[in-house]
Amino acid sequence: MAAERIGDEQLSAWVDGELDDAEAARVRAWLQEHPEDEARVAHWAADRTALQALFAPAMNEPVPAPLQELARRRIAWPRWALAASAAGLLVAGALVGGGAVWQWQERQVAQLQLRLAAGTAQGWVQRAAFAHSIYTVEPRHPVEVKAQEEHLARWLTRRIEVPVKLFDLRAQGFELVGGRLLPDGPGKSAQLMYQDAQGLRVTVYLRKPEQRADVAFAYERKGELGMFYWVEEGCGYALVGALPRGTLLALAEAIYQQHPVAEAPGVPASAPAPRTPPS
Repeated sequence: MAAERIGDEQLSAWVDGELDDAEAARVRAWLQEHPEDEARVAHWAADRTALQALFAPAMNEPVPAPLQELARRRIAWPRWALAASAAGLLVAGALVGGGAVWQWQERQVAQLQLRLAAGTAQGWVQRAAFAHSIYTVEPRHPVEVKAQEEHLARWLTRRIEVPVKLFDLRAQGFELVGGRLLPDGPGKSAQLMYQDAQGLRVTVYLRKPEQRADVAFAYERKGELGMFYWVEEGCGYALVGALPRGTLLALAEAIYQQHPVAEAPGVPASAPAPRTPPS
């Protein structure tokens, strides 16, 4: 018997954490079998996280003057005026203040669009964090292709058009679990997953950056997740994990030293030292 289709309303509730354990498990199972829905949900969650990050500072700002003025006017209006306003008969005064409010909203949306533009760091770093949260908790299917399958690096390289190296992080205590292909805005990205002896997982998100993309070695923390991200010679990297900053930095340095370009003919074997993130 075919599984009952899960609609957008329930998918949205899952992204927002509004489902009970049984329904959430059913949605996770559905997403594993329906990559198109999985990709849409990933974009919804990335957009939600970006919106929260963008508008969080506004929660502590004073109410804009136009809104305060509208509130004062509304309180002072008699009952018949409120009814007429609702019917669209007394909109002239509201338009003056409303126009300012709309301008403020448009500026906020413009800032969000700029932050999430394809060539900026925020959009793909948010997607890297969300993909990490989705797949590292999966006990049975954390990766699409396991580390033991020889075609993993070739397959991902061909799909994302960036040389994908299976980084050796055993010196740092992490073994490769495998990898998967992910949607990334208008293109594709790759996720490599690593696990230590205690079962703790970290992921490396790789993508082909847009032209002129220049992201210096940077660090962010969102809740329990830490992230180092940078763009290096044609490849964007985001290392994500619920680890102390120092541990993540050691992993990031190991990845940097193994960047595929460093092994190209004519390039010295000793790669330059990684840049130090700002303290």
